[in-house]
Amino acid sequence: MSMSETVNSYLLNHNVQYELVHHPISYSCRETARAAHVNEDHIAKAVIVKDAKGYAMVVLAGSDSIKMHALQEEVDRDFELAKEAELKTLFSDCQTGAIPPFGQAYGLETYLDERLNSLANIYFEAGDHENLVHVYGDEFHELFKGVRHGHFSH
Repeated sequence: MSMSETVNSYLLNHNVQYELVHHPISYSCRETARAAHVNEDHIAKAVIVKDAKGYAMVVLAGSDSIKMHALQEEVDRDFELAKEAELKTLFSDCQTGAIPPFGQAYGLETYLDERLNSLANIYFEAGDHENLVHVYGDEFHELFKGVRHGHFSH
């Protein structure tokens, strides 16, 4: 595999310049950062949550954890973490655990953590366990216009 077709199309449709960064196979954000020689704080990762209304994506810095209470309070929803088994149908063109941070490309409501707003370079999963996508921060943030921003991590 390499880049998910959904993300590739999404980036092309928005005229985003990107670089594919190949790295040895890895299965966690920390491993990926080491394997690709990038700062874990510069990786945007996707966390999938759900409630009675459906699924949503929260995009956080790679080294951060979701602050569920802050998210629930900010958006007034009773979210819980989605189970990994549920994600295969939502992200059918991605390997399990390698979800790109563009919920909007997959029809999911998306929330962006404010911590990512100051980065000049951002990396994210391409949809497999051997590639990251590198984009400039201004282009990354342009893709998140219209999504809710907040402080959802610690």
